[in-house]
Amino acid sequence: MPKTALKLSKTAELIWKKGKSAPMPKDLEPMLATLVTQPVEDEEWVYEMKWDGYRALAYLENGNVDLRSRNNKSFNEKFYPIYDTMGQWGINALVDGEILVLNDQGLPDFSDLQLWRSEADGHLVYYAFDLLWLEGRSLLDLPMEERRQLLKSIMPGFPAVRLSESLSATGEEAFKEANQMHLEGVMAKKKGSVYVPGARSKDWLKIKTEKRQELVIGGYTKNEGTNKLFSALLLGIMEGGKFNFVTPVGTGFNKKMQELIIKKLKPFETSKSQFDTEPEYNKPSRFRPNPPKAEVTWVKPRLVAEISYRELTRDGAFRQPSFKGLREDKKPSKVVREIPAKTTEVVKDSKMATQKILTAPPKKERKTLLNPKEESQTRIVGGHELRFTNLSKIYWPKATKGYKKEVSKRDMINYYFQVAPYMLPYLKDKPHTLNRHPHGIEGESFYQKDVKGKAPEWIETFPYFSYADNREKEFLVCTNEASLLYMASLGCIEINPWHSKKNTPDNPDWCIIDLDPDKNDFEQVIQAAQVVKTLLDDIKVPSWPKTSGSTGLHIYIPFGGKYSYEASKEFGRSLMKIVHAEIPDFTSIERKTANRKGCIYLDFLQNRPQATVAAPYSLRPKPGAPVSMPLHWEEVKKGLRNTDFHIGNAVGRLKEQGDIFKGVLGKGINLEKAIKNLENIGH
Repeated sequence: MPKTALKLSKTAELIWKKGKSAPMPKDLEPMLATLVTQPVEDEEWVYEMKWDGYRALAYLENGNVDLRSRNNKSFNEKFYPIYDTMGQWGINALVDGEILVLNDQGLPDFSDLQLWRSEADGHLVYYAFDLLWLEGRSLLDLPMEERRQLLKSIMPGFPAVRLSESLSATGEEAFKEANQMHLEGVMAKKKGSVYVPGARSKDWLKIKTEKRQELVIGGYTKNEGTNKLFSALLLGIMEGGKFNFVTPVGTGFNKKMQELIIKKLKPFETSKSQFDTEPEYNKPSRFRPNPPKAEVTWVKPRLVAEISYRELTRDGAFRQPSFKGLREDKKPSKVVREIPAKTTEVVKDSKMATQKILTAPPKKERKTLLNPKEESQTRIVGGHELRFTNLSKIYWPKATKGYKKEVSKRDMINYYFQVAPYMLPYLKDKPHTLNRHPHGIEGESFYQKDVKGKAPEWIETFPYFSYADNREKEFLVCTNEASLLYMASLGCIEINPWHSKKNTPDNPDWCIIDLDPDKNDFEQVIQAAQVVKTLLDDIKVPSWPKTSGSTGLHIYIPFGGKYSYEASKEFGRSLMKIVHAEIPDFTSIERKTANRKGCIYLDFLQNRPQATVAAPYSLRPKPGAPVSMPLHWEEVKKGLRNTDFHIGNAVGRLKEQGDIFKGVLGKGINLEKAIKNLENIGH
């Protein structure tokens, strides 16, 4: 056997040795199944799920990976997480399988697969169901069950690469289970069968399930140049006193059925559409960019049709609808949307679930919003359309410690997508000053306060009057993930919120102490922070530190929006006077830089209206892509550096520890009591 990371059991090695010595096939056409109407009840057949995804052959050789579609198109870039995972397998093999997107119950969602652009769009998995070549030997002529046994023995145990398990069930039982769980169907494979590339074999059978829905006919179309009586029925449903259009159906009719339908619709023809909103029956789509011109005949909603369909898309559209028949026994007013029972209720007692045929994906984990190749991408975030451009532009031109590459605009936006759930509580409903670096940290940057008439309509704003320009202007207000990512799309490397919310603009959520060094060693910054912590402990005031991501440290005291900026500033002043008195040799409370004599500035003046500092978890426009990282007080000790936390390790720390800064968002201190305690110390 060639030298690889692969180790086979004795049984698996015996099977492998039955294969013929041969080079790995190139551009192999996969074996296809024959569609049948019913499962085969015979012990010579083995059943497995028919996965609703994209067929994909995985060529793994000498560390290289090539994912190819059924039509020999590359999936390497499109489904890059599967490509990357396959690269870790460490074997030489040709595997046949299917790429899927799984929902939270572990069921395939073909609609999400079609729309998949990045890991934000769903959990990709590769279900392997056949092994065609392994370590220099062709397995095509081995019996199906031996190929399967060998495949099972080499599965890598990656969550994203799974074995398509055989079902311990008869054909009828397997089909019933698939139908109950709203799956596409089942596959039947004959024991002893070989793999015949490119053949539609009767040794592989596919049996599809289908769903049904009753709808009401509101009209029919006839395409220009057709010799059919009609091209499609226009179907709707009575909801809330309105007749709502649902879908056209253009398949499932023979000539005789069309004649019957036209005859029955004739008495109900009318000159106007009865739908609440007239369907756009000539509208182009991505599947039919140049549809044939059609004429429409409207009818009153009196006849009920039954259709079959593959699935409902997320927006309620029917996928692959087909006419099944007229339901003259049903009144239009009695037709309702049939909503399937929750999958979890069906699955929990399912044989397939107990056999672990279906497995929910791991806990949803944010990875990428933007895929690694497309230079411009449009994403829907929270219902809002965001366009991201110039994604390969380098924002941090030198390799970052722990990241080992230059950091691009794409990397930055993906970072903010990952940390958004942790970061948003500190940004939500706060006006922002935009610090834009459209060409990265070495390019020209500028601050932007006014976004009036420049931001999308869905972005909330906060008004202010500019005396310099003598006109009304507007700050951007961050309200959700979409507005955070919109700021990032503008090149806002760092995120700078106010300390107060738009509804309470004069009452900050926290008091902040900014320890801002000049020529000081960072060890002195740490010492100053420890003195602040001791003082706050003495007056029984809680506090939370974080790195600034630049040169200093920030210390937050929760105010809960109960006190004014003036009260916050004066409380900070009182604290810093005491701290300065204790360590006067290397600290200063002088506002003017020239008067500080190179000492650490104990800055309490950040506690004023419209002042901003980098938010918790914000990146900074400094070499190494540092992050303003919340800390445990025990970490504020000798050896700490601002450069310890950066784009390469911040997400991992958050996943491990969660948001350790959230105490800042508590109800706030009792300021009167804290001031009294401070006065007692002063005495």
